[in-house]
Amino acid sequence: MTPHSSDRSNAELEAMLTRAAEQGAKRALADVGLDGDEAALDIRDLRSLVDCIRLVRRTAMQTAVRIITTGVMLALLAGIAIKLKIFGGSP
Repeated sequence: MTPHSSDRSNAELEAMLTRAAEQGAKRALADVGLDGDEAALDIRDLRSLVDCIRLVRRTAMQTAVRIITTGVMLALLAGIAIKLKIFGGSP
């Protein structure tokens, strides 16, 4: 085998692999329903949906932390009020 024929077979092999990869990618997109004319729009919508889910998750965590912090602060204030007998407890 001469180096020239080896180069040609390598180029042919790369071209075959490229075609196979493209066909596999197209088939995978078709399997999940993303092969039509509006596939790019669908993918953008999916990304937007994922971004919204992340925002909701982050907001929920922030809200939970605020509620817990507020509860702890109220408990501390109630403890202080009871300790100092602010609400007119027994003499």
